Amino acid sequence: MARLPPARQNAARLGGLMLAMATRIALLFSIVWLTHLRQPWLRLAGQAFSARDVVLLLGGLFLTAKSVLEIHHSLEGARAAPAAPRPRAGVALTILEIGLIDIVFSLDSVFTAVGLAQDFVIMAAAIVVAILAMMWVSRPLGAFIERHPTIRMLALSFLILIGVALVAEALHFEIPKGYLYFAMAFAAGVELINTRLRRR
Repeated sequence: MARLPPARQNAARLGGLMLAMATRIALLFSIVWLTHLRQPWLRLAGQAFSARDVVLLLGGLFLTAKSVLEIHHSLEGARAAPAAPRPRAGVALTILEIGLIDIVFSLDSVFTAVGLAQDFVIMAAAIVVAILAMMWVSRPLGAFIERHPTIRMLALSFLILIGVALVAEALHFEIPKGYLYFAMAFAAGVELINTRLRRR
């Protein structure tokens, strides 16, 4: 974000989060609409693919690739380049910058919602709750993840799991959502036990 006085930074952050919520819900609505297009649209290797299948396939591959790259980035580390000084910008320009970046980086949360639920209302509510949580607990949550990097790896592993489920669904092999919920809950429970053991 461009450098701003603290008061204007808070206004830009709030405006950016509101824009993020709106863009994610709009993006979610468009993707859910595409997933209802079930008429055969493309045929490859003797198998018909609808627009829904193509969207789920691309979304699953996107989630999987992004998560694997993030894990690789975390393991290998990043070479920090010296930051060039940036000119001051207005609140409107900063909000626009946040919104454009969010459109790109919100695809993972949208496809995650599509992969975990069937009802649009539930998916939209999950995104709204996530944005509100970002507004109120982003700093404590960021500090918690910094103290427990395995939590970040666990979350990225969940994204890989959801990405694989989306790819499988695009190939007409549906993995029951209950299996995904159980695997994620079991892994989260094991990680909580490990966290308590490390504290001792």
